[in-house]
Amino acid sequence: MTIDVPQPEGRLSKAQAAAGKKVADLVTRVVDSGVGPVPGSASYAADRLARARESAATEEEAVELAIRRVIREGVAAAGTAGFVTGLGGLVTMPVTVPTNMAGALVINARMVGAIAHLRGYALDDPHTRAMIPLVVAGSSAQGFASELGVKLGQAATKQAIKAIPMSVIHRVNARAGIYLVAKYGAQRSAITLAKAVPFVGGVVGGSVDATLTRAVGVLAKRAFPA
Repeated sequence: MTIDVPQPEGRLSKAQAAAGKKVADLVTRVVDSGVGPVPGSASYAADRLARARESAATEEEAVELAIRRVIREGVAAAGTAGFVTGLGGLVTMPVTVPTNMAGALVINARMVGAIAHLRGYALDDPHTRAMIPLVVAGSSAQGFASELGVKLGQAATKQAIKAIPMSVIHRVNARAGIYLVAKYGAQRSAITLAKAVPFVGGVVGGSVDATLTRAVGVLAKRAFPA
C-alpha cells in the first residue's frame, strides 16, 4: 500500500488556518462532551441503543434501529428553525461559518460520532477521530482513502484505513478543518479554501440543511461498517 498525500497549491492565510482549527475543534468537542443541551456522541448513542433494545430481537438489530433513529432525529433537528438560537453563546464560530450552518455542523458531528460509536469504533482512537470530521464534511471512506493516495477494496476499507501510518493521520488532522469550512463556511471562504486545497473541491457546495444531514448519515454508515 502506497500513500502519497496531495499538497495544496497555495498557502492558507493565518485567518483561514485559525478558522479551520476552530471548526475542527468544535467537532471534537461535540463528539467528546457535547455542547450545552446537545449531549456528546457516546452518551447520545447509548441512550438510543437502550431504547432500541426494547423492540429488537437481537443486539445487531438494536444497533441498526438505533442508527436509523439517530439519523432520523438529526434530519429533524436540521430542519428545525431556531435550533441554533437554543445553543445561545455556546457555539462561538469564526466569521467564515454562518450561525445557521454552525447548527448543522453540531448536529452532524454528534450524529457521525454516534454512528461510529454504535458500530463499535472507539471515539478516542486516532483513526476514528481523523475520519469523523471528514465524514461530517461529506467525504466518504473511499474518498478519504483516495485523497491519501490509498487504493482500497470495498471489503477492506476498515482494515486499510486502520493501517494508515500515524504520520499521515496527523497530516489529515491538520487539514480536517479546511474540509469543514469548505462545506459549512460562507461561500467566499469556501471558494478560497477550495482553491488553496484543490482535493477538497468535491465536498464544496450544496445546501446545509436536512438533505445534507441525511446524506452525511448515509456516508457515516458506509465509513464505519459493522
